[in-house]
Amino acid sequence: MNNTIDSITLHVSDVAAAEAFYTQAFGLGDRLLFRAADADTSGFRGYTLSLVVSQPANVHALIDAAVAGGARVIKPVSKSLWGVGGTVQAPDGAIWKVATTAKKDTTPASRSVDEIILLIGAADVVASKTFYAERGIRVAKSFGRSYVQFETGTGSIGLGLYRHASLAKDAGVPADGSGSHRLTVNGVLGAAVDPDGFAWAPVEARV
Repeated sequence: MNNTIDSITLHVSDVAAAEAFYTQAFGLGDRLLFRAADADTSGFRGYTLSLVVSQPANVHALIDAAVAGGARVIKPVSKSLWGVGGTVQAPDGAIWKVATTAKKDTTPASRSVDEIILLIGAADVVASKTFYAERGIRVAKSFGRSYVQFETGTGSIGLGLYRHASLAKDAGVPADGSGSHRLTVNGVLGAAVDPDGFAWAPVEARV
């Protein structure tokens, strides 16, 4: 199964500004798209986007580039038992975590990204897991009502579910939030809306 999630569309108030920021900060190309929108939203939007990289130097490079472009640091880069990571909020409001399981650098620093993962904060992890499993997205790992990781295929953006409050805590923000998620998932489900209100859309042909 390839490309369960082809790309993510962020709904932003200024498309040109968002394109400029993400090109400078992360350089994700056509895996990250933008749509002009001003839907009401406040607080935690119920998701985070993670960039998985190969070494600590790359974590620092990406976080530093994001901050230079106007991102706000939520969690400074730090070491933990599992590796090295940091979290920022982009000017458009999206929360990004950059992390690696490696403890040491083996090559010069770069902004190379190994994997992008969308983590959805689910009100009911089991119900959301069932929604995706019934539509053909297989479960790779599942920890009861706490966390689910799906098999999304080589080259796809990863997908996981985490309890809403737990995801907010991991991101370093209050769990309260309302209004639009300001995000659309482009992939195999076509036009659909999951139990937590996250919209999916068909993949548009590349020109």
